[in-house]
Amino acid sequence: MLTACSPSVPSADPRGAQAPGGGASSTPSAPGQEPGAQANPAAQTGLGSPDPTASPSPSGAPRQARDTGNPSGRVTVPAAGRAVDTSKPTRTVGDGTADSCTSAAVIRAVAAGGIITFDCGPDPVTIRMTATAKVRNANGPQVVLDGGGKITLSGQGKRRILYMNTCDALQGWTTSHCDNQDHPRLTVQNLTFADGDATGQRTDGGGGGAIFVRGGRFKVVNSRFVDNRCDRTGPDLGGAAIRVLDQHDDQPVYVVNSTFTGGSCANGGALSSIGVSWVVLNSVLRDNDAVGEGANPARSGTPGGGSGGAIYCDGNTFSVRLAGTVVEDNDAREGGGAIFFVSNDRTGTLRIENSTLRRNPSHGFQTHPGIFYQGSGKPTFTASTIR
Repeated sequence: MLTACSPSVPSADPRGAQAPGGGASSTPSAPGQEPGAQANPAAQTGLGSPDPTASPSPSGAPRQARDTGNPSGRVTVPAAGRAVDTSKPTRTVGDGTADSCTSAAVIRAVAAGGIITFDCGPDPVTIRMTATAKVRNANGPQVVLDGGGKITLSGQGKRRILYMNTCDALQGWTTSHCDNQDHPRLTVQNLTFADGDATGQRTDGGGGGAIFVRGGRFKVVNSRFVDNRCDRTGPDLGGAAIRVLDQHDDQPVYVVNSTFTGGSCANGGALSSIGVSWVVLNSVLRDNDAVGEGANPARSGTPGGGSGGAIYCDGNTFSVRLAGTVVEDNDAREGGGAIFFVSNDRTGTLRIENSTLRRNPSHGFQTHPGIFYQGSGKPTFTASTIR
């Protein structure tokens, strides 16, 4: 149970959503549906190994944090969303060889905190995580992981890769207001997170196949998330790549120049949150799936889920801004093939600028192509393609 941010559900049946505007098309409910069922519009169309834990990746492997994000995205990144200077690291994983870059070394470094870099030799390296790396809340206040564009952290399809939770007593309580504190400040940059799996992890609602964050501050820069997973069913859990709950003073999570592919979860095939704002800049979210069934609240006889093929956001007052970003070929079994956005008190806002959303089928319901939105007024679309 969350102390300050309980998992929430849409306070209105999706069929009662406001009519969309701005040139996007709406999809009416099918006549004769049972209560709580959703309309089914036509889809929008268009355009693991043994030790050692580290090993060089094959030449040209797609799992390296290079060429990340949207090369055509040229949206200005504010200072708060930029990479951290890691030229003077607090600690380094590895001694110049691939074999020295182990799961244990990563876990120790993350627990110790500070600015962390890698020295694993000249070639790309995959570090196969044998346990989840966990941030200790008293060690920081800054925790930065910088892979230099050559490091992949793999969950081997067995475990979550990285975890930070200011309200988890096992990681140490450092304030009397764990849901709203300014530290630790976690940054991941120039890294690839692959094959993370949080299935069965239910602390604070679960989700976050690669990374789970609650509290403090968090941002992602120049990174890649590939083939991550979390539970396949559930009305409100999500985030095959990233799940976030609570940020200090409701400041946004920045995702900058990053790529998310192949994620699969009940909801939010890439990103998921409750009551958290996001700023996604110059990034790509592609081929992610929300695979649950029954939406939220779950229809009778179903386990729930299936919303937000790429992004799932729920809660009260929060905002989502996508700029310079491509969201394509994601899929939601229920609502929002690209984005599911429900602000329960209708104060939340969605802005899409200089972006392309295409081929994101919603197999149950939507208010705009690939989007299910309930918030303040209508979403804002500026210089963007939504189809």
